[in-house]
Amino acid sequence: MRLFIGGEWVEPEGGHYEVVNPATEEVVGLAPEASRRQAYEAAAAAKEAFGSWSRTRPEERAAILDRAAEVIARDAEAHARLAQAESGATTGTARAMQVAVASARFRRYAKGALEPVEQPLPPQISAAGPMGPAGVLGAVAVRRPVGVVACITSYNNPWANPAGKVAPALAMGNTVVVKPAPQDPLSVYAMARALEEAGTPPGVVNVVTGAGAAVGEAVVGSPDVDMVSFTGSTAVGQRIGEVCGREVKRQLMELGGKGAALVFDDADLDAAVRGIGTTFSFYSGQICTAPTRVLAQRGVYGRLVERLTGYLGRLRVGDPAEVGTVVGPVISAAHRDRVEGYVELGREEGARVIRHGSPPEYGKGFYVAPALLVDCAGDMRVVREEIFGPVVVVVPFDDEEEGVALANDSDYGLIDYVWSGDVARAFRVAGRLRAGGVGVNTIGRNMEAPFGGFKKSGVGRDCGSYALHAYSEPQALVWPG
Repeated sequence: MRLFIGGEWVEPEGGHYEVVNPATEEVVGLAPEASRRQAYEAAAAAKEAFGSWSRTRPEERAAILDRAAEVIARDAEAHARLAQAESGATTGTARAMQVAVASARFRRYAKGALEPVEQPLPPQISAAGPMGPAGVLGAVAVRRPVGVVACITSYNNPWANPAGKVAPALAMGNTVVVKPAPQDPLSVYAMARALEEAGTPPGVVNVVTGAGAAVGEAVVGSPDVDMVSFTGSTAVGQRIGEVCGREVKRQLMELGGKGAALVFDDADLDAAVRGIGTTFSFYSGQICTAPTRVLAQRGVYGRLVERLTGYLGRLRVGDPAEVGTVVGPVISAAHRDRVEGYVELGREEGARVIRHGSPPEYGKGFYVAPALLVDCAGDMRVVREEIFGPVVVVVPFDDEEEGVALANDSDYGLIDYVWSGDVARAFRVAGRLRAGGVGVNTIGRNMEAPFGGFKKSGVGRDCGSYALHAYSEPQALVWPG
């Protein structure tokens, strides 16, 4: 595997590092280790390509993005196998939520490239004065590309997450440098090959990788980078934000989450359990939007815990390539140990830990048996900190006021959830939650809705047309009427 810089596949100056299958601990492949100089070269190549790409007709950009979607879909089965091998996703998740979503995002932003960028503004009548004679001034706001965008992606979805950055950025006429997560970068190189085959001009898309933080730091710090789009932990996002603040670079940050799920006494418990239960299975809990912090009204608390316990008992933990597996491994041994450390911390803090079964006795693989931590209190670390694994905590509350207060007592505010049979109350409560999104009696997402967080869960919004706005700057044009 080589780096992709300026339309060329380039030998990495730092050699290669191993990408490990989290289910088997076998080596999936070797990823290139870029030098700091090569990271700068990638940004410089993107800057050089920006002038011509930003002036490309929207129809041409749309055609390239459409072809990329077709190429990705054509090789979907091979892509899914690769994604599964390097991320540990189950077969269904790798096919439907990783590769298929990536292809769909390129198709969506092929259409997005054709969306109007002009917004006419009301004319303004100006009286005579120091600025000149009286007159009428017309105006229009036009969205322009930001420039070179550094796309730094997370390990939990090596296809959909990069596609959600690259596709709208290209649609708006930006060029990109992609720095994938070190754990599963091979899929992003496959995406680069698809974009190359689709006819993306040299330098418009560049990909550099590294096992540590050095390559990402070089990309973020490059003077040729105008914007950083990052998905990952709040701690890393804060460090990136410091660099962007000093250099006044644009930011789009999708950071951590500790989604509150308020379950009221009149809720449909079966629906609530199905929604909350996805935390255990979907990406093995490695997803920032998961309803990991369950707040249950006391009238339903016991029954909800009972049903969640039953749900745990039906989960099959094992090889993600095997039919019937629901919970695969987490991404690494270090992350497995971190998640297990939180479960033990919860026990020490006074939570009652409920687990059924144990990780499979393969003797290899980074497996975590899903855990339910009940009888928790709002001040426990396991309630307040993002665990990013198949762990759900449950906290009781008495009335609506207490439930809302508990939900908002968090550093995070990405997506919260409300389950109630009283729809009016559910929407009233949703309006009081300090979160970028609220699911009302559902964990479903509308992909045209704005996505992003309040507080330490992020800066900015993407998805749908909001992503086109995120990767563009409004320019005002004013003229005499």
